Amino acid sequence: MPGHPIFARLYSRRAPQTEVAGAAAHRDQLLAGLTGRVLEVGAGGGLSFSHYPTTVTEVVAVEPEPYFRRAAVEAAPTAPVPVQVVDGDADHLPAESGSFDAVVFALVLCSVPDLHRALREAHRVLVPDGELRFYEHVRSESPRYARAQDRIDWVWSHAAGGCHANRRTEAAIADAGFRIDRIDRFEFRPHPVAPPLSPHILGAASRI
Repeated sequence: MPGHPIFARLYSRRAPQTEVAGAAAHRDQLLAGLTGRVLEVGAGGGLSFSHYPTTVTEVVAVEPEPYFRRAAVEAAPTAPVPVQVVDGDADHLPAESGSFDAVVFALVLCSVPDLHRALREAHRVLVPDGELRFYEHVRSESPRYARAQDRIDWVWSHAAGGCHANRRTEAAIADAGFRIDRIDRFEFRPHPVAPPLSPHILGAASRI
């Protein structure tokens, strides 16, 4: 989310409440069982760092927003695994093809400029049969709810640092060359403004 410093600060202030309300447990589930080299895309202020299992040998955390990146650099030494924080964006990942065992997206695919390109980049940097882990709010499966998300999306995306309320993220993952191995769908409402963003998915997919 480059170019959104005000939103980054507001998000950081709200984050502790969201983590206590359930996001921290979701991150534990998201990262459980990972091994080897991991690329985390849109790492924000490093909220996921403390949740990585020690079976991970290295995390390269890509973050384009300077405010978030500074916070991530401060958080990195407290992680149980080595973490390197780098500048970069989801559309042009600063990594060689086939160089990571896993790629992680945690509450970031809603706001990347090009969802499909970001997922193609993730596919590119993964080893054959590499794993994609995802935890995202998404378009509702309820037609009525989805229409409400469509109505608010233009305003919401401008107010919330490019975040979109209505992305079809599961379909985009499959279209990018991944096989979805497991997925949980649930409602998560950690604060009063959450209802438009409450449908979530959390799961894993394999590069094919």
